[in-house]
Parts: sequence; C-alpha cells; structure tokens
Amino acid sequence: MQALKALTIVMGVLIIGGTAVLGVVLARRMGGGGSTAQISVLLDEPGGTRIAGIATAGDRLAVQLQGGGPDRVVLIDPRTGAAVGRIGLAH
Repeated sequence: MQALKALTIVMGVLIIGGTAVLGVVLARRMGGGGSTAQISVLLDEPGGTRIAGIATAGDRLAVQLQGGGPDRVVLIDPRTGAAVGRIGLAH
C-alpha cells in the first residue's frame, strides 16, 4: 500500500513539472523570450515605386510594390536582407 502511495505522489509531481515545462516552452515560442533583429534593405527599384504592403511568407518577407512599372511582390530573406525572389504579372 505504501508503494502505491509513493508511486501516486511521484506521478503527481511529474505531471505538475511537465505542465510547467510545457507552459514555459509555449510562452517562449509565442514571443515571450525572443530577440528582435533589425535589418536594412535597399531595393533597386525604378523611381515612383512605393511599398503597398509587407507580410510574412514562411521564413521570408513579402513586400508588395506598386508604381514604377507593373505591380509586383519581392521576397526578402530577413536573415541576410537579400531579395531572393520576385513575383510579377506580364503585360
């Protein structure tokens, strides 16, 4: 009977400890402990071009550009600041 009591106490401690670890991991992944990095990007675009919007696309930044030609989207790698892809419409 004492072995069952000790086993119950040990399992209860493991459940509480596991729940605490899971809470900490979730908080860190949701941005609670992450660092923010600043990048500087200079896009080689024609005059009159303006940024219409910025969104994340996986591990890239999608920058929507208007003016200075057909509308287009430039994909930026935030780690390097380099343009890694372009999406546009042919006229």
